Amino acid sequence: MAADGNGATRRFRDVVTSVEQLRDVLGTPGHRAAQKVVPILDDYCRRFIAASPFLLLATANAKGEMDVSPKGDPAGFVHVLDEKTLAIPDRLGNRRIDSFRNIVENPNVGVIFIIPGTEHTLRVSGKALIVRDIELRETMTMNSRVPDHALVVSVERVLFHCPKCMIRSHLWDPEAWPDRAGIPTLAETLVAHSKLAESIADVQAVIDHDAVERLY
Repeated sequence: MAADGNGATRRFRDVVTSVEQLRDVLGTPGHRAAQKVVPILDDYCRRFIAASPFLLLATANAKGEMDVSPKGDPAGFVHVLDEKTLAIPDRLGNRRIDSFRNIVENPNVGVIFIIPGTEHTLRVSGKALIVRDIELRETMTMNSRVPDHALVVSVERVLFHCPKCMIRSHLWDPEAWPDRAGIPTLAETLVAHSKLAESIADVQAVIDHDAVERLY
């Protein structure tokens, strides 16, 4: 086996290296898909964001190393400041600040908004700033706790994503959900991956405490 440009082992013989190769197989998008990208958060986008309690935030550092971070709060937690700007509160976490460290190096971000039970999603991309303006942060207060930071995204591209992935995954159909027996708990993975001296029970107790006492 040969090595690729990054030194990793090349396992595959037929690798796509151009957009033209993709088009040869997949063809071109129809006019509905090709024309659906807009540069602003219009009323349709605002209504979707107002109903969304969950999003996925994609970032990358200066070297291109990627991270995708979930964010969740009561529906409406993301504030649309105007048609080109949205703001996301930063709640208590594990202090790794993976997304923030990336944004300091590379402001480009992508966001997917999800509404439970709704099969289409909203995709937003643009450039982000980490801000501490108290006037903005105070509007994001939850349980009397003002977030320490807010992530402000200057919107560049917006599009609604079709429902095929939700339909195929049966994400909102409990009868189709997989059996969770055998799935490792978060406590198990932390003990194993971090090589912790604490027991799984002790780590689980910390997780349970944080789930009650450190949400805001």
